[in-house]
Amino acid sequence: MTALLIDLDGTMVHGNRMIEGADQFIRMCRDRQIPFLFVTNNSSRTPEAIADMLSGMGIKTAGEEICTSAQAAAQYVSRKRPGAKVYCVGEEGLQQALVSAGLQLVEEQPDYVIQGIDRHFTYAKLSAAMQWIMQGAAFIITNPDVQLPTHEGLIPGAGTIGAAIEAASQTRPVVIGKPSGILMDYALNRLGIKAEQAVVIGDNMLTDIAAGAAAGCRTALVMTGVTTSSNMEQHIQTAGIRPDYVCSRLNELWGDCLSPGK
Repeated sequence: MTALLIDLDGTMVHGNRMIEGADQFIRMCRDRQIPFLFVTNNSSRTPEAIADMLSGMGIKTAGEEICTSAQAAAQYVSRKRPGAKVYCVGEEGLQQALVSAGLQLVEEQPDYVIQGIDRHFTYAKLSAAMQWIMQGAAFIITNPDVQLPTHEGLIPGAGTIGAAIEAASQTRPVVIGKPSGILMDYALNRLGIKAEQAVVIGDNMLTDIAAGAAAGCRTALVMTGVTTSSNMEQHIQTAGIRPDYVCSRLNELWGDCLSPGK
């Protein structure tokens, strides 16, 4: 059995616009009864909000089919320290995931500073995060993406904020999202499968494909987002691995990658 761990930003969507063929690809997965999860580094939205967005584009999706770095981060912390106090630099998706895991959102004396994408990031938040980390709070980031594909082009991702906090606090964070294995293990456990049964599909060599390879999954790179034909060799050299499959768009995966018996 083959199961799919499918990236969203740059693979299925560009911001609020569906990438051509994404709806047909998911319909074929359902028709062929191929298990899948959408696995996203983006922590800004709740799984239900992401599912609603995809469904509104014509990609019928339920909240339980979404796996976010925010959910994985919340589980990671709650298992290490149930009920921990958290200073959150992030948006609704991260905040809700932390609360749902039984963690406390605080502004003073946190046990953890957890950071995701925050489009209302300020100097005051940077200063507070730096101070709490330097006073002993553990530093966790949902994902290291420095660029985020949108319908208007690339914008700064959560990794740019993480880099600022790291520089200010002089502390390296624990990374939850791709290319870390933490998010991948969380997704594999959600599907109840082993790594060798999964194909990771994504647009970014440095996150999606690197994470899949590190987890022991097969990998498929689609040229619809961060990694393109013009920068692919540079990204491959930086990542230190090559994808198992490369295609310009999703529907090309129905060849060798997802042929019957694979």
